[in-house]
Amino acid sequence: MSYTDGKFSWKRLLLMLAAVMALGVGVAACGGDDDSSSGDSGSTTTAEATDATLVLDFIPNAVHAGIYRAQAAGYYEDNGINLEIIQPTSTADTLRLIDAGKADIGIADGIDMAGQIDQGRGAKGVMALLQRPPGGLITLEEEGIESPAGLEGKTVGVTGVPSDNAILDTIMADDGSNSDSVDVVTIGFNGVQALEAGKVSAFTGFIPADGVQVDEDGFPTKSFALDEFGGPAYPGLVAFSTEDKIASDPELMKGFVEATTKGYQDALADPAQAVDDLISETQGVDKKLATAQLDAYIPLMGESDTYGQFSNQALEELSSFLVDNDLAKAPIAPDRYATNEFTGGEELSAGQ
Repeated sequence: MSYTDGKFSWKRLLLMLAAVMALGVGVAACGGDDDSSSGDSGSTTTAEATDATLVLDFIPNAVHAGIYRAQAAGYYEDNGINLEIIQPTSTADTLRLIDAGKADIGIADGIDMAGQIDQGRGAKGVMALLQRPPGGLITLEEEGIESPAGLEGKTVGVTGVPSDNAILDTIMADDGSNSDSVDVVTIGFNGVQALEAGKVSAFTGFIPADGVQVDEDGFPTKSFALDEFGGPAYPGLVAFSTEDKIASDPELMKGFVEATTKGYQDALADPAQAVDDLISETQGVDKKLATAQLDAYIPLMGESDTYGQFSNQALEELSSFLVDNDLAKAPIAPDRYATNEFTGGEELSAGQ
């Protein structure tokens, strides 16, 4: 009940009753059989939205611009999803939360998710945010290194994650050299700072993120991308859940993929708007840096009309890379790694 100056407001009550009666008439009209009432439905859902959680792989940055574009544009709501986006304290947290069923969907590096599968976990991809890997070797132009073999005798930093060594080995070998010819040091995730301070001559990192960061800091870089130097063009960043969750709630997966796809299609068409949405929906994102990073990520995202789809060939090449570099004990079939059920892509094969 409403009160005005301590007294009951009959005028307010009459207005409330009138509103309720008008609502009742509207509902009855929508629920009738009169075809003339159909047409523009406005919202795509009338049922209560489903609460869902998405755990990012890292702090919000340019690669997530499509997600925040979808959030700002209401695409998740349009698909009946009340999405909560969570920033993890570490990449490992994302994998653990999804595996434990404490979150619905996660974002992870394609190799990291494959590691979950190799360990017997239930992880499975539902869409590819990047069609190519962002990883590679990053050095400074002033070092004068024209190819990976030019790093021989120099210091290269790695994070300590096993896949970093596989990336270094592959890139060096493709250029006719060997990673044994460089001094490998573990620097954690401080590659940008270590390179700019002259502590290393190169480091393994995400070229569109770390490499662009160094460029924007005033240190022009030269980079060697994994898939341009002997490595597979695998989905570098994937949205994933578990096999059980995908089977038990396909409508959530379908709605999430549809909304996220629209967000990234918008980002491909209008990167500036996507960056603005990223900034408005988060805190601490630098616009100039995010704009430059998104420009660098866009070539890795694939075509707009097939956005998010997994490729049999790419997943088979990834599986071979993992086994050859002792990152997986056995091959991972494309249909075990991911599903195209929600992206509209071709059916993935069951074996290699």
